[in-house]
Amino acid sequence: MIQGIKETNFNFPNQSHFYRGKVRDIYFFSDFLAMVASDRISAFDVVLPRAIPYKGQVLNQIASKFLKATEDIVPNWIQATPDPNVSIGLKCETYPVEMVIRGYLAGHAWREYRAGKRKLCGVELPDGLKENDKLPFPIITPTTKAKEGHDEDISREEILKQGLVSEREYKQLEKYTQAIFKRGTELAADQGLILVDTKYEFGHKDGEIYLIDEIHTPDSSRYFYKEGYEERQRNNEKQKQLSKEFVRQWLIENGFQGKEGQQIPEMTDEVVKSISDRYIELFEKVTGDKFVKHPTQEIEKRIENNILGYLNKK
Repeated sequence: MIQGIKETNFNFPNQSHFYRGKVRDIYFFSDFLAMVASDRISAFDVVLPRAIPYKGQVLNQIASKFLKATEDIVPNWIQATPDPNVSIGLKCETYPVEMVIRGYLAGHAWREYRAGKRKLCGVELPDGLKENDKLPFPIITPTTKAKEGHDEDISREEILKQGLVSEREYKQLEKYTQAIFKRGTELAADQGLILVDTKYEFGHKDGEIYLIDEIHTPDSSRYFYKEGYEERQRNNEKQKQLSKEFVRQWLIENGFQGKEGQQIPEMTDEVVKSISDRYIELFEKVTGDKFVKHPTQEIEKRIENNILGYLNKK
């Protein structure tokens, strides 16, 4: 079984500090950072015990492609991708909210709606919708960015009331979110897909707002196949989708939703390989590009050398 990258522990010249997120290992320098997309996988805000080979490469390369495809809308943080698993870019001050935007009633929004809620993050939803229906218009349902544990839904009013983001900046974040989602929807349609929902993170540096982190990846977005969507909705059938939802479903079916006292089900080699295969399928479908598996022997050494190569040229 090919091994994925569980974690990295490098120590670079002039590195100021290090942060390990759910999926990424981040190395900070004076005015930039190097972000390593590991093969860790998280669901329900829990990092699962086994790494998924090629997942980090998939995420990094999708994000890199779509950041480039939206840089005319909003400047973004990326300056270089010296390795299939690495992005290097500007160190920004992160806004403490994530901008979630939804074009369809799916996932968390559907679970809330099914439980009887008709207001999500301050946005009113009409009665009579069913799972995966298209919403009258895309809605923004922000979440707080939790340092630990679960991100929480929050309304625009509450964000402004708590002073998490100024009104002027928040209006700009909303504009950017709508515009990037529109572009993402068009790019998805070119591939025969529907961009269902996604999230964007923003930061600021020297008075300018930047799009940061990843965009339009299977970890941050949900896609449906366009062909047959209408028919499946009419027949009350499940939508054929590309996202990390299949991992969540597998966990739910095996009795795990990240709640206290629940055990993560065993991830066999077979399960790990099937998740890896799905991520590669997703890459090819979302980008329209053929996925090139980079050698995984001594992968940490390769990543370290490629980052060092970049640093030496700076």
